[in-house]
Amino acid sequence: MARIVVIGAGLGAMAAAARLAVAGHRVTVYEQGATYGGAVGRYARDGFAFDTGPGLLHLPAVYRDLFVKTGKEPLEECVALTQVDPAARHVFADGTRVDLPNASRAGTVAALDAALGAGAGERWGDFLTRAREAWDRTRRPLLEEPQPADPAPLAREPYPAPKAGLLRRPTRTLAQVGARELRDPRLAALLDAYAWSYGFDPAGAPASAAVLPYMEQTFGSWYVAGGLRALADAVYERCRKRRVEFVFDTPVVDVLEKDGRAVGVWLDGGGEVVADHVVSGAPVPALYRDQVVEWERGEDWPRHQVLGTGRVTVCLALRGAREANAVHRTVVHAEGGGPAVTVLRPDDPALRPDADHEAVTVTATVRTAPGQEWEAFADRMVEAAGRAVPGLRDRLLWRHVRTPEDVRRDTGAAEVPGPALAGAGGRLLPAANRSPLPGLYFAGGWSHPGGGLAHAGMSGALVAGLIVEGADFRGSQ
Repeated sequence: MARIVVIGAGLGAMAAAARLAVAGHRVTVYEQGATYGGAVGRYARDGFAFDTGPGLLHLPAVYRDLFVKTGKEPLEECVALTQVDPAARHVFADGTRVDLPNASRAGTVAALDAALGAGAGERWGDFLTRAREAWDRTRRPLLEEPQPADPAPLAREPYPAPKAGLLRRPTRTLAQVGARELRDPRLAALLDAYAWSYGFDPAGAPASAAVLPYMEQTFGSWYVAGGLRALADAVYERCRKRRVEFVFDTPVVDVLEKDGRAVGVWLDGGGEVVADHVVSGAPVPALYRDQVVEWERGEDWPRHQVLGTGRVTVCLALRGAREANAVHRTVVHAEGGGPAVTVLRPDDPALRPDADHEAVTVTATVRTAPGQEWEAFADRMVEAAGRAVPGLRDRLLWRHVRTPEDVRRDTGAAEVPGPALAGAGGRLLPAANRSPLPGLYFAGGWSHPGGGLAHAGMSGALVAGLIVEGADFRGSQ
């Protein structure tokens, strides 16, 4: 039985902790804050409750696997999952609206043809065929296997160029895919919105980011009753049942090293904790900024994504009931391009004081920069949300704005990491799960396979596999 210290109580770190505890190890989690969940937070006031992190779950099979491997109760006995249908309503700058069904390619093609004109659905369907090819080429190395020691092959672009006419020339960015292959500004805006929702600027994101809409439209979008915070609650309780120990309000300030190996951690205020392995769920950039780990920059310096984007969330408490034809998710596209605004309106009694009120969450991706006027930006977000919520301004009781600086305070990084993407010369590959310092591992959104709830859960599985099986571990089956 090994002694394992886990830094941070985010979803990826807890997923690793639960799996390691089931394998017979003694696991202790040290969390600098007062609660677990990391970016999967909640804001509550006056009977209203809002997710301050992700609002929907993609690839729920990741957490089904976690619960199967760590106990008798399956995921659906611990949380209630519902497919969101339609997956999203899109409101374009010219006023066009289209509802896209959940996990139905034929339905999506038909909806786009009906809303945008004949041929629009076929072009989107052809694009998804190419996106599937990129997915098939990268699924194992990017999602299910440890990052290879030489990631150079993943630096090459896997998205195939169309095989007809002038489009045979290579497409290097997602924005080029939209302009050259979709040939409708609304379809291009639809594609761009998927990139922005994961933190990527489509003008700089590689063409391989095509896997993001493919993933959502193929495997679907799911809502967790009570909000995504309920998933964090369930994972935390699973850890406790597996006898994982949690110590809150206790920052780790240093990773102890002896003979070239991590041998424990030093806690804020003093106190050495000896360990056979250390798993860090903290943002990789914060580990270096706060000097928790110190290496000279060089070949062994762990790479991590630098997207330069964060997320603004506006929680809206509204009087009046949700109208009968409302949808769970509406994406309001910006005029002239740029990040879209996503409006989430879950019909969930757990999030509102009574049936005569509604809790609405509005999010947008922003380029992080000092001196942002967040309240003015929130004003524009609420104005855009008015295109999705009838009578929003007259119904508004109060709002709460959560900025990237709030995210930095709670999680250690203002930026929101995106999923690992191939291409782009490898610059969008996150830190490998096995760090350059033996005995220290990375789990969570800043490590392989990157950001997002599903990817964080995968990182926990990969770290557990590396510790339990060692050099023989070849990835999830």
